Amino acid sequence: MAKSIKAADLRAKSEADLGKELTELYRAHFNLRMQKATQQLHNTSQLGRTRRDIARALTVLKQKATAQ
Repeated sequence: MAKSIKAADLRAKSEADLGKELTELYRAHFNLRMQKATQQLHNTSQLGRTRRDIARALTVLKQKATAQ
């Protein structure tokens, strides 16, 4: 996960696609946490980046839900 996800890209997706994106982000964040626990993670800034991406996706999903 080299780059963070932009909110405009997330807004273009449907709610189902956002749900899939969230599960992928949660899985990636879990894997990064496990790498950190086993001291295999070299770039710890990836943890914060995935956490922010999750928050960004949740925000867009909530905005779509309240817009309806």
